[in-house]
Amino acid sequence: MPFSQARRGHTFFMVVVFACLGVTTEVVFTAISDFINNDPLCGKSKWALAGSSYVWMILVYGLIPIIGHYVHDRVRYRPIWQRLLLYVGFVYIIEFTSGLLLRTITGHCPWEYTTGWHIMGLIRLDYLPAWLFFCFMIEQLYIFINKRVVQ
Repeated sequence: MPFSQARRGHTFFMVVVFACLGVTTEVVFTAISDFINNDPLCGKSKWALAGSSYVWMILVYGLIPIIGHYVHDRVRYRPIWQRLLLYVGFVYIIEFTSGLLLRTITGHCPWEYTTGWHIMGLIRLDYLPAWLFFCFMIEQLYIFINKRVVQ
């Protein structure tokens, strides 16, 4: 259990690592995406490669190791393509749910999508390849930390 006495420190470490990694990845992704689309952030130079994220995303990305603890052990023997599709399904559910919750509570979802294949402005289906890559990277890091770094 991730919150048992013996694993609390490990779980806290994992939450911090994945929250930082998720937000950092999002900043890099938005910077590259804005560069490709010639839509620089805040009127900065295209070459500034300025990216953005949201403070709310620290909480969302911090959930990865907690959810991962319950999901990964149950699906680790399945083929990689099945695991990745399952993970992306979770990403879409969490992104949609958290976006809808933020919209309900604050009146605004910070990442409202207006372009691409989106559902209610909360998730973008055309980001599937990026999410597949992100989920692969996250799974490998999760396995690495669990097996080698923290016992």
